[in-house]
Amino acid sequence: MSFNLLIVEDEPLVAKRLSRLSTDILDDQISALHLAPDLDAARNLVSSNPIDLILLDLNLVGSDGFELLKEFTSKAAHTIVVSAETTRALEAFEFGVLDFVPKPFTRDRLAKALARFWKPAFANEPATRQIAFETGTGFDVVSTIDILYFKGADKYSEAMLKSGAVKFHTKSLNRLEDILSANFVRSHKSYLVQRGAIKSLRSLEGSRYEMDLVDGNSLPIGRTRVDHVRHAISAWGGQNG
Repeated sequence: MSFNLLIVEDEPLVAKRLSRLSTDILDDQISALHLAPDLDAARNLVSSNPIDLILLDLNLVGSDGFELLKEFTSKAAHTIVVSAETTRALEAFEFGVLDFVPKPFTRDRLAKALARFWKPAFANEPATRQIAFETGTGFDVVSTIDILYFKGADKYSEAMLKSGAVKFHTKSLNRLEDILSANFVRSHKSYLVQRGAIKSLRSLEGSRYEMDLVDGNSLPIGRTRVDHVRHAISAWGGQNG
């Protein structure tokens, strides 16, 4: 599988090194590589190209790095931060980045980060606590504890909030699962459910299963995912039935 990579970096030498090392590490897995020295260029590239992964510097001249991070994590693409602002690494993870690579970086450290694009492993990482959603005029940031579940909608996802509101995210359910697996469980091919929203599981006739939520609604559980859901709930100290 090949993908499109965007490097957002305003230091030419660093951008060149990231480009060279990424190409060396990933070889023919990169179908297109784009470079953006500033926010406007990055926005234009994201809006006009199907970007899959963004390597983002938080220290772009004239831009608030974390406002930029929120904006890009609301996109369909995954984001890896490459920055010297190591004191804010935890905050970056809480917004759902795949990894935080501190500057100065080595080839091996970058390779480890890029590997997470193929095999995300978030069990040992800080949980994503906030999700940014695109709006017509910018983006809204929502705490993950205020989201009951995500439902797959073609290449996009619908978020059902505790308030009853519905928001749309440009990330697919698979990509959301990559960054939310610490607190959400994939109960069905079409649903990703927040652990705090799960009340209990029920078995039905015909080897079917459902999940009861705290808001009174129920969702189906895929037959092949029942054991996975039970294990997740047990690990979280929840209930199962």
